[in-house]
Amino acid sequence: MAGSRYFENRMTLRDVDLSGKRVLVRVDFNAPLGDDGEVADDFRIRSALPTIKHILESGGLPILISHLGRPKGKVVAGLSLEPVRKVLEGLLGVEVKLAPDCVGEEVKTMAAALKTGEVLLLENSRFHAEEKANDPGFAEQLASLADVFVNDAFGTAHRAHASTEGVTHYLKPAVAGFLIEKELEFFGQMMTDPRKPFIAIIGGAKITGKIEVLKNLLDRVDALLVGGGIANTFLKAQGREIGSSLYEESTVDVAAEILELAKSKGVDLVLPEDGVIADRVETGAETGLLANGEPVPEGYFIVDVGPRTVVRFIALIARASTIFWNGPLGVFEIEQFSHGTVEIARAVAAASEGGAVSVIGGGDTASAIARAGVTDMITHISTGGGASLEFVEGRELPGIAALTRKGEGQA
Repeated sequence: MAGSRYFENRMTLRDVDLSGKRVLVRVDFNAPLGDDGEVADDFRIRSALPTIKHILESGGLPILISHLGRPKGKVVAGLSLEPVRKVLEGLLGVEVKLAPDCVGEEVKTMAAALKTGEVLLLENSRFHAEEKANDPGFAEQLASLADVFVNDAFGTAHRAHASTEGVTHYLKPAVAGFLIEKELEFFGQMMTDPRKPFIAIIGGAKITGKIEVLKNLLDRVDALLVGGGIANTFLKAQGREIGSSLYEESTVDVAAEILELAKSKGVDLVLPEDGVIADRVETGAETGLLANGEPVPEGYFIVDVGPRTVVRFIALIARASTIFWNGPLGVFEIEQFSHGTVEIARAVAAASEGGAVSVIGGGDTASAIARAGVTDMITHISTGGGASLEFVEGRELPGIAALTRKGEGQA
């Protein structure tokens, strides 16, 4: 696996004879649901299709397990995987059965009765508190359902849960699915041997959770473009007046440290030169344009990057050969404040069409790409926001570290 220390001698789906084997597959079907209770975006479901189809075509019997939402260890009817089952059945073109639970005698019976060409989807794993607690007994029950374990849920690979890490202690071989393989190929290459120039765009609301990401990127990127609420904390660190804008008082000193670190490493850390301000963060707000250096009036909020910033960001993006983007550059979910984020999405897409490798991490960023109508032009859109950030930060992902090394597993 190019550029990924996690895949040195680790087994993948290609290393296993699946014929006649029951295959427990950890997928990430944590799809957003609409007000009608139906799946509002099937991106994560579609992302798992290559692995599921390969198992079916290889004569394997796929038993899929996923969480959905945050039921907090209790059965929540509105978080059943039934809406996901319907979408998956339509995408696969084969019958998908939904088990009433993910463990228990009835589930074991359904798994044992599975026939070639059929798919069994287990009910929401987080209906059990034992899932997040990585309870050994719960993990062993999951393992008892199958002969092989496949982890294809990159979005949960940074969590040591029963269905991601615990199960690997009882069911081997434990191998990577095609989606995890693809995710780590792009992120591994980006962090170890990126084509230069390498530009990172970091936005979103808070610097907390991205401090080590920013520091780790400074050792690799040629320019770091910062927007969104994170930029406000940096502006505050420079002594700028930002009015009532969102920022993190506790991390102002950290932002100042990162600014100095960028300077010492010769990295161009680019903050917004201008911005759109509003008297309230909601549709219909009174807005204005603030030039560089002007103080934001009290009672006003910075809600988007301004046109001068967009032009500067686009110029840097256009020269890039590798682009990583995590986090919107404003309150993009409100149409009135989405211009900057959408324009940057189009710029990243144009660079990709011109040969740059673009890697998008985070659900909000993926939504911004979709809003701009350029999803198909991006090189890789990750299914895991938290997992991708932890990988970029340099941390080990438990769900991947637990996979079987070649030579250890028989199938």
